[in-house]
Amino acid sequence: MKLATKYNLYLLKTIPISYLAGVRIKDLNSSQCTASVKLGLLSQNPFKSMFWAVQGMAAEFSTGILCADKIRGTGKKISMLVVENKAVFTKKAVGRITFTCTQGEAIDQILKQAINSNQGCTLWLKSQGRDETGALVSEFEFLWSFKVKS
Repeated sequence: MKLATKYNLYLLKTIPISYLAGVRIKDLNSSQCTASVKLGLLSQNPFKSMFWAVQGMAAEFSTGILCADKIRGTGKKISMLVVENKAVFTKKAVGRITFTCTQGEAIDQILKQAINSNQGCTLWLKSQGRDETGALVSEFEFLWSFKVKS
């Protein structure tokens, strides 16, 4: 079973609203994670575009699933939590929107720092949302906190 499929099943079990809204992990590797969501009845706002919170869910998953997978690879118990976020919307979100975070290497570095220092560490991760034409629709940034559990 593909790793992305395993994470989609995990999301269905632990965050069913994301699954109902249509958020799916499409690709996951050591450098990036891609999540997508399609405009539909459960993801639209009254203006026939995608609700900002649904975009945020997909964007957060593209950063968070990448972090979770990297943490799993360390063999350590490390807590992670979003402590701040920012968003910019540049175009009406219609159709399928794909969010990608490409900061796998930065996550590796911050996890090493957290493990070596035994201190909490933070890292801003960015996810860009693009429509089916490749146009930028929205950009989210999440400040993730990491701390090795004792």
